[in-house]
Amino acid sequence: MSILPAPLGGAEAQQAAARDDYKVFCACLLELTGLDLSKYKRQQMERRLRTFYASRGVESLSEACLLLRNEPDALDAVLDRVTINVSQLWRNPEQWKVIEQELLPALAAEARADGLRAWSAGCSYGAEAYTLATLCRIVCPSRRVTITGTDIDRRMVARARTGVFTTQDARTAPADQLRRGFTQVDAGWQARPELRAMTRFEVGDLLRDRPAPGSLDLILCRNTVIYFVEPIRDALHARMSAALRPGGYLVIGSTERVTDPGALGLVPTYPFIYRKA
Repeated sequence: MSILPAPLGGAEAQQAAARDDYKVFCACLLELTGLDLSKYKRQQMERRLRTFYASRGVESLSEACLLLRNEPDALDAVLDRVTINVSQLWRNPEQWKVIEQELLPALAAEARADGLRAWSAGCSYGAEAYTLATLCRIVCPSRRVTITGTDIDRRMVARARTGVFTTQDARTAPADQLRRGFTQVDAGWQARPELRAMTRFEVGDLLRDRPAPGSLDLILCRNTVIYFVEPIRDALHARMSAALRPGGYLVIGSTERVTDPGALGLVPTYPFIYRKA
């Protein structure tokens, strides 16, 4: 015969909650940065954090909270870990070929009087936005284009505004297209002035951002939502679909999916690319 354990009483429940140092850490990070880890998949994020701190001799996430409050460098280090700023120019080149050869010509043919408007959501240090700007200059040079990049990490937004990329950032970029959008400098590559005029970068939180309905022609949100819990991911995709005009496109990462595109008015058009009906 199995005997179920007695439910925790009030004091015991509080002690159990106090022992959950992951929740303590999440509350601390939310207070200090506005980043809400409760919306992210706990198993992935907790493992990432505990491995990060264990390698630095920090035994608990409660102890890590003290570091965050007292050492600015510690906050920068953990933001690098949890925001996962992995990017490069022309990342996932097979998608960029579709964007160049199919999406941009279609959007340019239907562009409204106010031009083509695109959003690089979770833009990191701007590689995606500047790649798109380069292709717009090549495919539809006569069209007015506005590309907005948003990221929750203020340091990455500041870096994106410089338009400077390392040689490593450009390792998979097509040489001819790279030189049409960038000039070579000591640090690597600098976005040309015409690209910087087409782009702007802002601090933004994907969990809160709400672009105006029907205001965008193209949304790139790649390799970002895999870290969100499903209800948050689905709500984000719904907001993005609402922000697209009819005929606009949503581009997601190759490890991601839209749960029910038809319910959002999205039609799968190319691999990991959806068109707003």
